[in-house]
Amino acid sequence: MAEAEAALRTLAYNVRTARTRAGLSLDELGRRAKVSKGSLFALEKAQGNPNFATLVRLADTLGVSVSALMEGAAQERVRVVSADAVMPLWAGPHGSEARLMLTTSGPTTVEVWRWTLQPGEEYPSHPHQAGVVETLSVTAGRMVLVVDGVEHPVEAGQTATFNGDAPHTYRGDGDGTCHLIMTVHLPPGPA
Repeated sequence: MAEAEAALRTLAYNVRTARTRAGLSLDELGRRAKVSKGSLFALEKAQGNPNFATLVRLADTLGVSVSALMEGAAQERVRVVSADAVMPLWAGPHGSEARLMLTTSGPTTVEVWRWTLQPGEEYPSHPHQAGVVETLSVTAGRMVLVVDGVEHPVEAGQTATFNGDAPHTYRGDGDGTCHLIMTVHLPPGPA
């Protein structure tokens, strides 16, 4: 019984989160999904027993998969990842590296990367699909972000964002190691 209650709490949390993210009231979600406001209110309070057809209508209306509504127990809502536990996916010859720390799930996917760039070392990236947006925040040192051939210096304490559908390069600059956190926001895919 405890397992079923935990699953219902997870479902309640995920529906409420997806509804809020979509900017829908209980009334509007109910109207669009053809589910009564009372049933939705109970569901978001982890009460009731929604059937599969209701879950499908809610998922379709919210633009997520049914599994996205069901996944993740309450204790899994927070994920902590140590850089030491993640192998670099790219390593330069002079000590630069990039680690994909984690990827979020949901209606849109976000990759969180941790980079170190040594002075003068660079990583050229190919253009990504349309709709990809990258954001990088330099936490120490400095770098040069090159997007479509144009150089943009970025120093500690600065954040840059750009559409990733053009050729781009990350290059360490200055005398010391550059440390940065990058997020890659992928366009929504099919639910």
